[in-house]
Amino acid sequence: MGLTFASISTLAFETTCSLQSRVNFCQNEFSVEDEEDERNGGPSDNTRTQKLMHCCVPYLGIVLATVSSLFFSLCSVIVKMLVDIHPMELATCRFVGVLLPAIPILVYRKEDPFPRGSRLALIARCFVGTTGLMLSFYAFRHMPLADASVVVFSVPVFVAVFARIFLKEPCGIFHVVTIFLTLIGVVLITRPPMLFGNVQELEDKESMWGAIAAFSATIFGANAYVLLRALKRLHFSVIMANFGSFAIFQTMLVTFLLGELCIPRCGRDRLLVVALALFSFGGQILLTVALQIEQAGPVALARTADIVFAFIWQVMFFGEVPNKYSISGAILVTSSVLLTGLRKWLIALPEQAPLRQALWVLTR
Repeated sequence: MGLTFASISTLAFETTCSLQSRVNFCQNEFSVEDEEDERNGGPSDNTRTQKLMHCCVPYLGIVLATVSSLFFSLCSVIVKMLVDIHPMELATCRFVGVLLPAIPILVYRKEDPFPRGSRLALIARCFVGTTGLMLSFYAFRHMPLADASVVVFSVPVFVAVFARIFLKEPCGIFHVVTIFLTLIGVVLITRPPMLFGNVQELEDKESMWGAIAAFSATIFGANAYVLLRALKRLHFSVIMANFGSFAIFQTMLVTFLLGELCIPRCGRDRLLVVALALFSFGGQILLTVALQIEQAGPVALARTADIVFAFIWQVMFFGEVPNKYSISGAILVTSSVLLTGLRKWLIALPEQAPLRQALWVLTR
């Protein structure tokens, strides 16, 4: 027993020393960058924290993005269930859940709610993010849950392009391959009539408009990812407070113009609306932090885990069993997520590590 306790103590001590050494290494590594930033006006405490977190936990951004996918997928289930409430009004409820918890965090940190130099990007992010979510809610209501999720969350196809154009982020062979896999997965799940010769699924007019809304939401969502990456120096409470307030106004205005304002019924409907707000806030925080400590492309790829969750919820809650094409597409999209995590792990290894040299193609 004494030997076992000593072994455990030694292992714990070595682990603590290793973690401390990693932190010290990261702090020393960033000292030169901080000196450069000081000459350019000085880095924010938020930026220093993001760099340290990314260095000490290189997979953190992908993990946070995946957990946010779980929360957002549950939101899509709630939107699908609440058939008596218009999707635009549900979008308003979602943004109430984003705004209210963000306000006390913003006040506690004494952050500038509308900082100079970032106002135009904040407004643009609020508009494209709100519009994209409204369109996705419409798609969830009028399309099968899994199909809508695949289309909406095939954002990496567009994020890699916009991130390359606006943020000058690298787009190598690896990104091209994973984007190609994602595209094939989307085609298999949506099964376009021009390729599969099946027109029955698009005979319903609402389904057709749902598909159009899903594709449009993808374009708006890609721009939201890129704008969030450009706002990485801001604390997430600033972004969420602006996003929530702008989105509530926009969604309320659209719902009023459509004549669809109503009060949710007592009981299950109101409980689900509260759950929608809570899941939305948790998912939005995790996604915002993930985008601030990780590049836009990998985070967008990790977010496609929402598709896997959507298939699970589709069977559990709606009793719809996916066909072979949907399963094949889900496997391809999930493979993109797994390859992204493997690539991050390989990049974190020393350049001379045997595993990194053996799988060098994934680091391209």
